[in-house]
Amino acid sequence: MYSIGYDIGSSSIKAALIETATGKSVSVINEPAIEMGMIALKNGWAEQHPNDWWLHVCTATKRLINENAINPKDISGIGISYQMHGLVVIDKKGEPLRNSIIWCDSRAVPIGQKAFDELGNDKCAEYLLNSPANFTASKLKWVKENEPELYAQIDKFMLPGDYIAYKLSNDIRTTISGLSEGIFWDFKSKGTADWLMKHYGFAKDLIPELVGTFSNQGQVSAQGAQESGLAEGTPILYRAGDQPNNALSLNVFNPGEVAATGGTSGVMYAITDSLSVKESARVNNFAHVNYTTDNTRIGKMACINGAGIMYRWLMNNLDVESYQEMNELAERVPIGSDGVTIHPFGNGAERVLNNKTLGTKMANINLNNHTKAHLCRAALEGIAFSFVYGMEIMKSDGIEPQVVRAGNDNLFRADIFSNTISTLIGQEIEIYNTTGAIGAARACELHKGDFETFGKRIIDNDFVMKFRPSDDASPYKQAYQKWKKELETMLQNS
Repeated sequence: MYSIGYDIGSSSIKAALIETATGKSVSVINEPAIEMGMIALKNGWAEQHPNDWWLHVCTATKRLINENAINPKDISGIGISYQMHGLVVIDKKGEPLRNSIIWCDSRAVPIGQKAFDELGNDKCAEYLLNSPANFTASKLKWVKENEPELYAQIDKFMLPGDYIAYKLSNDIRTTISGLSEGIFWDFKSKGTADWLMKHYGFAKDLIPELVGTFSNQGQVSAQGAQESGLAEGTPILYRAGDQPNNALSLNVFNPGEVAATGGTSGVMYAITDSLSVKESARVNNFAHVNYTTDNTRIGKMACINGAGIMYRWLMNNLDVESYQEMNELAERVPIGSDGVTIHPFGNGAERVLNNKTLGTKMANINLNNHTKAHLCRAALEGIAFSFVYGMEIMKSDGIEPQVVRAGNDNLFRADIFSNTISTLIGQEIEIYNTTGAIGAARACELHKGDFETFGKRIIDNDFVMKFRPSDDASPYKQAYQKWKKELETMLQNS
């Protein structure tokens, strides 16, 4: 028997086929072949049509089935991971009324900030664990204010993963974890945030039916089967946003466990059982995949927009062939990059910096002595330092990291990057070769409640190596303090 996992991203749809009994990956594919585009009618806007995701899900599913010569009836479950915070709105016929306003669309920022001030910062932090900010609820309010005729036709709102589950099953459902990422969940009353709904003027019946994150959330309908190639009746057993799902994929479920991701942006995602929030303006707090009203598990997330995108920009603009060549160049330069520093904040407003947009800064370059090798090392160190900076914020918010697990992506493959973070936070970093789609497929078994076996399969199938803190942390600390002091000056002057 097999399980299928989908990762509904904004650049592509990843689909994974695994052996259900062992968790072993059979095949992982991406659709489409060329990266999906975004519709930007105005600066700061970002939209995609939900049916484009569905088209690529169907194509990917048929490829997995055909290329691996399996019987669709041998697929025992479906798991779904998806881009967080997006808004999909449908009418009574179940048709999307407009493009999805996706995660990186910033049009609702003023709406969220106004609500944060009117409702009270302390109340939002205590009950929502976040500012309404630019999350799904604020995007829905934007539609209400700017497209009232369209808003009047809305039957239900959904998150991107909810829409894919709906297309598969014809059931309109969501999860507590999903509602929390949209800022619709009240952690104090352990129910929907009716007071926020009232403030925004939303009818409560816009919210889909709630199902458990790990549960039978519906079965593939006759139409879903015809379009996707799956067998009718195949159960949907899991769904979650991409960052909680990445943590799940790395076996991060309990307080003290941290998942790190070094993609285009960088994320430190730590689990806590505390509802105490001091840094709601700089870090996000969501119901983790194993949160229930009886089991408090919060994912506290520090996001660095300017992470892998900084290293990619450097590769594209230096005379180098690959990341591996850049890593080898960087190894020739001592810790601290002979004084060269890079602050990688050139990918928009950084939440950890109180939403300031600093731009990327390269400093202290001596044109007689420094080379591209110094830029490579300074970039790796600067991105690593930004991760450490984010972890410092989370530590001030009560996080006590005991284990850090990371995916085997380009940044964490670089010894300099991983060693720098490990040494400065004083924790080993475990590296695993897995993906969100594989994690979503494996999560199909978690409705049975056997988290121990789930974790063992990740270790057996995916463990790559560990990075341990350096015996001599002093040069790392000295370089970090120099970088941090320069950052503080930049923030004061911005």
